[in-house]
Amino acid sequence: MKRFKYILGVAFAVAGLASCKKDFLDQAPLNKYSDASVWSDPALVKTYVNGIYNGIPFPFITIMLANLVDEAQFNADWETKNVTQSQITPSYLGVFDPGFWVSHERYMTWDNSYKNIRACNLFMEKIEAVPFDDPAQKSQLIGEVQFLRAWFYHQLVSLYGGVPLITKAYSLNDEFTVPRDTYENCIKFITSECDSAADVLPLTGDKARATKGAALALKSRVLLYAASNLYNSNASWAGGFAKPELVGYTGGDRQARWQAAKDAAKAVIDLGIYSLFGGENPGSAATATKNYANLFLNNGNDEDIFLQFNDNLHNSNWDAPNPGLFGGPNGYHNWGENSPVGQLVDAYEMSDGTRFDWNNTEQKANPYVNRDPRFYSSILYEGAQWRQRPADVVGSDPKGIIQVGSYKKPDGTEVAGLDTRKSPIEDWNGSYTGYYLRKFMDPNINAQYVKQTYPWRRFRYAEILLNYAEACLSLGQEDEARTYINKVRARAGMPPVTEGGEPLLERYRNERRIELAYEEHRYFDVRRWMIAENAYQNATGVSVTGNMDASGNISNRTYSVISAQDREWNPRFYFLPIKLDEINRNKELIQNPLY
Repeated sequence: MKRFKYILGVAFAVAGLASCKKDFLDQAPLNKYSDASVWSDPALVKTYVNGIYNGIPFPFITIMLANLVDEAQFNADWETKNVTQSQITPSYLGVFDPGFWVSHERYMTWDNSYKNIRACNLFMEKIEAVPFDDPAQKSQLIGEVQFLRAWFYHQLVSLYGGVPLITKAYSLNDEFTVPRDTYENCIKFITSECDSAADVLPLTGDKARATKGAALALKSRVLLYAASNLYNSNASWAGGFAKPELVGYTGGDRQARWQAAKDAAKAVIDLGIYSLFGGENPGSAATATKNYANLFLNNGNDEDIFLQFNDNLHNSNWDAPNPGLFGGPNGYHNWGENSPVGQLVDAYEMSDGTRFDWNNTEQKANPYVNRDPRFYSSILYEGAQWRQRPADVVGSDPKGIIQVGSYKKPDGTEVAGLDTRKSPIEDWNGSYTGYYLRKFMDPNINAQYVKQTYPWRRFRYAEILLNYAEACLSLGQEDEARTYINKVRARAGMPPVTEGGEPLLERYRNERRIELAYEEHRYFDVRRWMIAENAYQNATGVSVTGNMDASGNISNRTYSVISAQDREWNPRFYFLPIKLDEINRNKELIQNPLY
């Protein structure tokens, strides 16, 4: 009875409270804004758009995209080998699965892209009713979201081919079964979005937000890809795929596509506001090396078109972006991930512009002498000077010299280098290839303890120059192509290319590979050029032996090429498979070829 009276008393008390304030249970949450609040406040709308920007994955993560192509090998594997052996399926996406256990939004795949596209669509449905005092601010935000929607669709199309073009924010009562649009229609939509964005975005401003140049740079990349071999092959690689229009063009004028790509790149160039960092005349190889290294070690410069920052200092997750820790040598208590493979290292030319060749006796004896200045800005190799070792290691190496070999001491004993997988410092996280990444790394910080905060360059001017050169090449305009290739080479302190025909095409492709290494281009380039069969050959590395004297100095080094990882190409991997769960949810979807 007492218990009943207690319950009844509480009920009356609650009723009394409710009678005093009828909206007792209808309170706005204190930790978030309501839909009505957001779309009635211009400041909150801008914050909403900031959230869409944050939907773009930040590439300075544990498993960089470079590990999934002939640029790098991820030393801990973490299922990356299943990707480089073309073993992914609609039921198993490996590191491309949005539910993958680490850095789950590192690549812009189906789920993550459409989540952000929905945010863009919702913005477009709501923005006209928002009371802005300054119409220009509203117009700019509309342009930014058009750019972002175009970017997300570009990522989808690059990975999957034609996808459903969704321009409304679906609710729970809507019909979700939507077919894929053709590749051609997707390209038209993306470029239209870029044009609309460019019309209203400012020419200059915060490079972490979309500008006119960013919208035009995205258009340049989209049209360059669209004119390339893969998308103009009529799916000849796809084993009689019944819907070739989903993975490329099935007609039309390819030369007109190359002309559109050329015009798009030239539109960025003609803005006249971007230039190569360090200029086109470095004066010396040492200066060229320094300029290329420092290009990535600042918060913005004249070469940058669109920057991406990440607040990793306030992210306590162990896999929060941290390029120095993730990629640095294990002899510095770093993790040695994203290790350059031998194919990339060997692609750096000699300083006179000739190819490096392990069959050349002189070059094999001193493989890291007289190379392209960008080599020294990008690769840590045996004998390379790096930063001072940590306090507990400096006694073993006071000079900070990279050691990836095995050395014989005066007493005949063998000692493993500090940066090997048999290192006396850490023996679990060294490189399998004998190389480490130097590019992007700030030598002025101790990456074991300090996070690097510089931005990722999503678009930079060197890419635009190379885009323009590729389009010119494909139109038969070789003089113009050489001019723009050589602008990029001049900044690097490299001699001009002079070839024509197929040799010039090969020089261009190698130049793009070197200049844009690790910048999320190569994965797409080897596919659109249809050279993936060569790119996915077994990854190589280097084995080093030498002598170490009593003071720790190393001499008499010898080098041999080794196999670092088995790889295999299957043509189905030109595109990712659409996840089986997605196919089961949407019966209108058609799976990509050969899956």
